[in-house]
Amino acid sequence: MTQPISPPLPATRRNTDGSTGIRMPRAVGFVAMSGALLAFFAAAGAPTPLLPIYEAEWKFAPSMLTFAFGVYALAMIVSLLVVGSLSDYIGRRPVLSGALALELASVVVFLFAPSIEWIVIGRVLQGLATGVASSTFGAAIVELAPEGRKRLGAIMSSLATTTGLGVGALFSGLVALAIPKQAGTTVWIVFIVLTAAGTVLAFLTPETSTRRAGALRSLIPRMSIPGIVRRLFAATSPTIIAVFLETAFFLGLVPTVLAAVFGVTTPIIGGLINFVMFTAATAAAAFTGSVHPHRLKIWGNLGIAIGAVLFLGAIPNGALWLVWASAIVSGAGTGAAFSGSSRGLVPEVEPHQRAGLFAAFFTIAYLAFGGSAIIAGLIAAATGVTAMAVGFSITMAGVALTGLVLSIGLLARRPRDHRN
Repeated sequence: MTQPISPPLPATRRNTDGSTGIRMPRAVGFVAMSGALLAFFAAAGAPTPLLPIYEAEWKFAPSMLTFAFGVYALAMIVSLLVVGSLSDYIGRRPVLSGALALELASVVVFLFAPSIEWIVIGRVLQGLATGVASSTFGAAIVELAPEGRKRLGAIMSSLATTTGLGVGALFSGLVALAIPKQAGTTVWIVFIVLTAAGTVLAFLTPETSTRRAGALRSLIPRMSIPGIVRRLFAATSPTIIAVFLETAFFLGLVPTVLAAVFGVTTPIIGGLINFVMFTAATAAAAFTGSVHPHRLKIWGNLGIAIGAVLFLGAIPNGALWLVWASAIVSGAGTGAAFSGSSRGLVPEVEPHQRAGLFAAFFTIAYLAFGGSAIIAGLIAAATGVTAMAVGFSITMAGVALTGLVLSIGLLARRPRDHRN
């Protein structure tokens, strides 16, 4: 008896990256990963208004707040140096999915944290995840951008970072204002949903990088400053440090200063001030693309220095309006200085030298961010919050003025080809 002939099985769909399964279009992936990066950094900015609530509830020393921010930055450095280039070898999708999964774990820790020690653990996990994401997301978004519009990808990855930090602080501040007793639970449940959605989207995003040998070797921590930009890098370093001192001050220290010096304990104020600062930074970076990088660093350092002086002037009289003015001026300076620093360095090196250069760039940045937060916490415990705020403001102004002077020298010596 003749057996019936079975119909042929449908061919397995193979994607352009060689994988099988469902993949979203590249344009959709570009939007999805830009949104995921924004949510990633929104989660990083969300703890700022919540930490004073935890402090009041758990009765821990204010120095623990700054320690939580410090270990976050130090974890980012470790992660960036070890796995910062891993996606160049195993592909973007696995690393993106892993970073988002680790971020999801950190948010779950925040949700169920019973003490400040667990918040510190959550910040370490978040720092590790952010270190992985900061390099991989940027590369993936640029590669997923429409052909001929790769600059849009670079702009989106930059704007998502600063916008995310500001939106996260504003969101958690608004929640804390509306439902203070349930603020932490509500905020972290929202970010669990967003991060879980981002993890799924990363898995469905088309691969943009070809696998190649050397993945294990890439895990050896390394950073390098090409000889051609060593003098430029040294002259730019004070500007990088000033930018991240400013970021550490507003994200990690301003809520404590508001409560101790200005008598402001409402979480929404700290969230709004951070939102204003990062919005000004985003706008400055977005609308200064035609300005020469060295000139942009001059204006950026000047803005940071003036902002620090404004904050310093607010302390003796409790003039809160000067704090808002400081947020606007120093925020604009931060965006301009960061954009000028990266734009001034990256075009000067070959593509294969950029990973090592960025590792050095962000190592200095995160050391300034984390180290200054931890030291400021220790100083506040020893001498008081007011003395710490005064000393930090003076230090920021001094570093920014150093960066300004060096940037003026760079601008005076630049080649007369007017390149951006």
